[in-house]
Amino acid sequence: MPQWYDDIAAALSTHGLMARGAFHPGPADGAPAGAGTVLLAGNAGPAMWEAFAAEMPAGHDPLDAWCGAVLEDIAQRFEATALLPSDGPPYLPFQRWAMRAEDVYRSPLGILIDPRFGLWHGYRGALAFPGRLAPPPRAARANPCETCAGRPCLSACPVAAFGEDGYDVPACATHLRTPAGADCMALGCRARRACPVGRDHVYGAAQAAFHMRAFLAARG
Repeated sequence: MPQWYDDIAAALSTHGLMARGAFHPGPADGAPAGAGTVLLAGNAGPAMWEAFAAEMPAGHDPLDAWCGAVLEDIAQRFEATALLPSDGPPYLPFQRWAMRAEDVYRSPLGILIDPRFGLWHGYRGALAFPGRLAPPPRAARANPCETCAGRPCLSACPVAAFGEDGYDVPACATHLRTPAGADCMALGCRARRACPVGRDHVYGAAQAAFHMRAFLAARG
């Protein structure tokens, strides 16, 4: 790995975060003007949750606030600009950036699947650098959904919120507000849990419940 990338990965790891690839943005990537290199910062498994839970700030959207503070501090140390998925509107195309930075793929659920972590990962922000820094090598990992037998994620949802027409967010949110949705609220989306990839990185109950509450709160 390039030294600059290793240094930032080490800084992120002290907060349970990971460096998740980097790329040189082009005109179609929607990066801020002057960005020569964009590094994605994210999480997989429980490490970020453990660091965040120990320092959880009060107020609205504590995870966004915590990630923002962490990334802003690292950005200042490395002469970069911190970018967050919540910045906007217009919002930054983090899923597109992720696919430019590393081998992740759009799953049948619409969220990105990582060949190692499955659906148990996320992107919490990015660092933009003015120069064109050497990106880390790509791992060239195949899309696990292409060889998945039966695609159990599509049949696991109790209200069939995932299908050919995409994700039925109102149906999902309505279900979560009923007693029948208690399982998903406590342990995380049942469709997501049905994915066989990355089982060693499944979020614990506290982390899963936190994300589900945040999802529901964002929908009023």
